[in-house]
Amino acid sequence: MVRLDRLVNVLGGYGVRLCCCPVPRSAELRGVVLRDATDDRPEAGDVYLAVGLGSVVDAVRAAVAARAFAVVVRGGEELLPDAVAVGEAEGVAVLLADPALSWSQLAGVVYGLVLEGRETESGRGPTDLFALADSLAAATGGAVTIEDHLSRVLAYSGPQQEVDAARLETIMGRQVPAWVRELFDAAGVRRHLAASDEPFFVGGVPDRGLTGREVVAVRVGKELLGTIWVACSAPLRGARRTALTDGARTVALHLLRLRASADLERQVESEWVIRLLEGTADAATVISQLGLPPGPARVVAVRAHVGAERHAAVLLAFEQATTGFGWSRPGRSALSGNSIYTILPGERVAAARDWLAVLEAALPDTLVLSAGISAVAEPADLPAARQEADECLALHEMRTEDTAPPAYDESWDAILLQRLRTAARVGRASARGPVADLRRYDAEHGTEYVATLRAWLEAQGDLTTAGERLGVHGNTVRNRLRKMTDVTSIDLDDPTKRVAMMIDLAATVSETDNH
Repeated sequence: MVRLDRLVNVLGGYGVRLCCCPVPRSAELRGVVLRDATDDRPEAGDVYLAVGLGSVVDAVRAAVAARAFAVVVRGGEELLPDAVAVGEAEGVAVLLADPALSWSQLAGVVYGLVLEGRETESGRGPTDLFALADSLAAATGGAVTIEDHLSRVLAYSGPQQEVDAARLETIMGRQVPAWVRELFDAAGVRRHLAASDEPFFVGGVPDRGLTGREVVAVRVGKELLGTIWVACSAPLRGARRTALTDGARTVALHLLRLRASADLERQVESEWVIRLLEGTADAATVISQLGLPPGPARVVAVRAHVGAERHAAVLLAFEQATTGFGWSRPGRSALSGNSIYTILPGERVAAARDWLAVLEAALPDTLVLSAGISAVAEPADLPAARQEADECLALHEMRTEDTAPPAYDESWDAILLQRLRTAARVGRASARGPVADLRRYDAEHGTEYVATLRAWLEAQGDLTTAGERLGVHGNTVRNRLRKMTDVTSIDLDDPTKRVAMMIDLAATVSETDNH
């Protein structure tokens, strides 16, 4: 159920100001009243849309008559004093909408949130899907499960006399178990759903705890939105079969409304997250609007692909990342270009990796996920954290797929070296100097001066350790270092030059270097 606080937060993203709130922001909203100037019959609802009323006083009085918790009024800043005074006096929350917003736009948002606010699989939008599942169960005579196109449970009917192990596991896990999907695929369910809107019966497998099922596609146009499953021992006939096919059309309308509502909230959430990542003076306020706790957080950057296809994969990952009620999700996400950015509260990098593991597990096996995790940041530092997450993401994409997503506070050295290599590739590294001279000499004469210099610098001047790294005696290292002075002007005694050479070596690694 949508609460007043949620309505205020969402409308705030569209320029609607909460002038006063003498009622609890936790008040549940169940109905909307739109003023009709041609109808004097009294109506009751929790949110009153004061269309066409000349003053805030009239709007609040009409809201009181409708027993509303809140009233939405359109107008400029000049209405603010009256809105506060009369709202507080009458005990009604007053929301002042910018005149640039049309009533049709306001009504669409308010109706979408309030009337379509019961819990769903995605945590947003309408849903009497559970009531609809109960109704279908009564009409078909079997336990009903409504699932989305990824076999995730959206709703299910109440307790039935006969419940098999597969149904119980599906409901408990909120998703059809892999072994059940494999049985259904082998029976041709997936092929049938892709091509037909007619119900399809699948026989039971008693030794696996699976009774028979009748399934029908929930489709809009050519797009498969989900499925309805009925537990039954034989194919449905007559009125029961008709009830199932009619129910599929009804469920399709509900899922369309779900998608519209979910898209609306994802848009608002994305806009707020992007504001934080781009930098805003009111970062603490935006954090609060997103329902995140104040304090340190990390930014996680994610990309996804299936082969060469990236757009569909990242959209699927974004949908999964934003699935669930705000309070049920640890972070808040935005889609920018082909990357997903998620702000996760807390300091533990393990928590960020756990979140990524859960996200990846919920996606198809063919989808490849790459990610980077920023260092801990306060709200005002989130723009810098975004850059850190981007750099860690790029580092992860360069590594093998089975490596853990890097975090900046653990991988800052690798990030720094990658920055230097990037600068070198665009021509900002010196083509002259001791390291460049030694590399050219090695290429022409087959010597190993660059590898020797690297080993000696990394061993901090210890000839024995450097020799062990190279597989030669320490005296060989000493002789090579001496001969280098014939190739280029090199000063190994100057600490500043030693640091510069280490940076040069790290930034300009060549495939010909022996290291």
